[in-house]
This record gives sequence, C-alpha cells and structure tokens, in this order.
Amino acid sequence: QVQLVESGGGSAQAGGSLRLSCEAPGRTWSYYAMGWARQVAGKEREIVASIRRTGDTTYYPESVKGRFTISGDSAKNTVSLQMNNLQAEDTAIYYCADATKPTFYLHSYEGYDDWGQGTQVTISS
Repeated sequence: QVQLVESGGGSAQAGGSLRLSCEAPGRTWSYYAMGWARQVAGKEREIVASIRRTGDTTYYPESVKGRFTISGDSAKNTVSLQMNNLQAEDTAIYYCADATKPTFYLHSYEGYDDWGQGTQVTISS
C-alpha cells in the first residue's frame, strides 16, 4: 500500500479557482492510473477526474467537465487537479487515489486501491 498526500484545499468564492496536488513519495513501483474523488456527508464518493499513467486517457463526469483539469507527472509520482469556475455544489472533501492495476472502473471509487487522507474544499456563493 502506498501513502498519498494531498495539498491545496481551502476556501474560495463561487467562480473562483483552486488547485489540488497529490504526491506518492514512497512509491517505487508503477501504477495504472491516478484520480481525484470527492465526498459529502451521506453521499457516495464520486470520481471527478482520472488520468492513466501514460497520460493519454482522462475521465471527467459531466458535473465537472470543462471546469476541472487533471494532470500527472509519472516520473515525479504526482497528480494535480485544476478546478476553475467553482460552484457551491463543489464543496466536499477531495481525495487523491491510485489504481495499481488495469481496470475498467476508473469512473468509480471501486477501481482504486490507495487513498489519501482528503482535503477540504469549501466554496461560498
């Protein structure tokens, strides 16, 4: 199991931007993909972005498409999430995650093996 460390959460006004970063400092083996998920109390964890290690495939649900952008650096074991035009409904705890083996479920939390501790994002309208 690998430790994932998120940073960059916080507060912003509606329409503003935030950037989240995640690193896996202890990882010495390859991985299949990394992603970002968010969760609010009482709801299922939702994947908001994913990227394959090769960088050739990304996924975004309709709720964030065009506003969020995921990017990764496989050499540095880092992944970032640029969030623009944030809305109140984006308020959640955001988690970094990785998938260590090929999976068809990068759109679901079930496809991921390791999770960070989470970072709070709060958007005020």
